[in-house]
Amino acid sequence: MGLLDSFEKGIERAVNGAFAKTFRSGVQPVEIASALRSELDAKAAVVSRDRILVPNTLEVRLAAADHERMQAIGSALDDELRQLVERHAKDQNYSFAGPISIRLVTDEKLSTGTVRVNSRSAATAEDVSWQGVVEIDGTRHPLTKSRTVIGRGSDADITIPDAGTSRRHVEILWDGRRAMVRDLGSTNGTQLNGQKVSEAALEPDGVVTIGRTRITFRVVAQAPRIPSRPADDDATRMFDLGGSA
Repeated sequence: MGLLDSFEKGIERAVNGAFAKTFRSGVQPVEIASALRSELDAKAAVVSRDRILVPNTLEVRLAAADHERMQAIGSALDDELRQLVERHAKDQNYSFAGPISIRLVTDEKLSTGTVRVNSRSAATAEDVSWQGVVEIDGTRHPLTKSRTVIGRGSDADITIPDAGTSRRHVEILWDGRRAMVRDLGSTNGTQLNGQKVSEAALEPDGVVTIGRTRITFRVVAQAPRIPSRPADDDATRMFDLGGSA
């Protein structure tokens, strides 16, 4: 199975059959995937015998109607695109100058069915902002406060319908760089990666379990502001459905 085939299967798992009807016209996720791959290949720069550098900050520009449809998928599309870029880079032995950042934006100048990719390398951590998030039952919740309480009570910051959890069961502490999980004296306790904890450092992709609910912590790179570039700048490539770059 090819890379794009795998991507399409991932999208099918993430999006229900009824929603797929909206992709009968305009840009489809696989076109975005293809454009991202082509952008990496076009910008690949050999810096040494063992290192081929490619851009790590990618901005996907879409017509308003296409952007609206893609936004409706939510984090499922973001995750699939990131995984595809990572897999393609691994297959081609590419290296990134920093964390991967992919952002979909509206470009009023584009017609429906067109994908434009802008890219650059963000070489330092200062070029990228970080967002802590927790994923619960397929929904991503940004950690917008230093302390986020999770439980079944209406006074929790994130309320979950799990009778096996306390009203204020656990809190996630996030300072913009590091995270901790802390049990709030719950009845049934809190587990981190299968081990019972009262308080512990929370690493990216760590799984907190309370009751029957699994909470996955992730740190997501947020795309920095990308300066506008002239239309003929070689940092911008245009892809049309059914056409070539």
